Amino acid sequence: MARQRRIEIREIGAEGALAVIVDEFATDPGRWRNEASGREYRSMGDFYPGGRTAVPADYFSDVGPVLGEIFRNVFACTGRMSIQRALYSIASTPREELGLAQRIPHFDETAPGHYAMVHYLSPEDLGGTAFYRHRSTGFESVSVERHRTYLGRLNDDFQAHGEPAPAYICGDTPLFEQTALVEHRYNRAVIYPASLLHCSQLRQGVALDPDPLCGRLTIAAFMLAR
Repeated sequence: MARQRRIEIREIGAEGALAVIVDEFATDPGRWRNEASGREYRSMGDFYPGGRTAVPADYFSDVGPVLGEIFRNVFACTGRMSIQRALYSIASTPREELGLAQRIPHFDETAPGHYAMVHYLSPEDLGGTAFYRHRSTGFESVSVERHRTYLGRLNDDFQAHGEPAPAYICGDTPLFEQTALVEHRYNRAVIYPASLLHCSQLRQGVALDPDPLCGRLTIAAFMLAR
């Protein structure tokens, strides 16, 4: 018997941005896990610590109806919601090889109307998604207007405190305060504004297996709502 889908709306931090958590997100999550296996993964950009590959278009035939409901009812999208890209993602970069951008929280977009989604496809709890406040600016999100200020103050922070040592972020750091944590659950998705400062939360000792059937497999999607 299929489990019943559950939707939770959560306010993140002092800025109160809305994140939507959906349990039992996909109708058949095992299908997408199996489809992820055997594909070729490669690094894409500086922010994600592992390999990625494109998700098949029919994934959105499965999850599109619930996404449409969320964008209409929670994010007040009255126009068109489009998928910009969707990627299988497997966190596999060794801690000692993490680049600077992978050792601090990041944002995906600064322009309004952009949203990000993480869909957890590992049955084992290999870490969720954490949200952060930048201590020296107080910013929890980085808009177009805040972008230059944020980057300048972050550079000042590195000059004053040094760059963080190679490690996955877990909890508070000297430069960032964790404001919220969406914990891992198999077939859970979290959808949030792409301007929010966030990062994967991989605890010490979590295996970084590059096999999608064993490691921290997620689907990351990036959407534009008008």
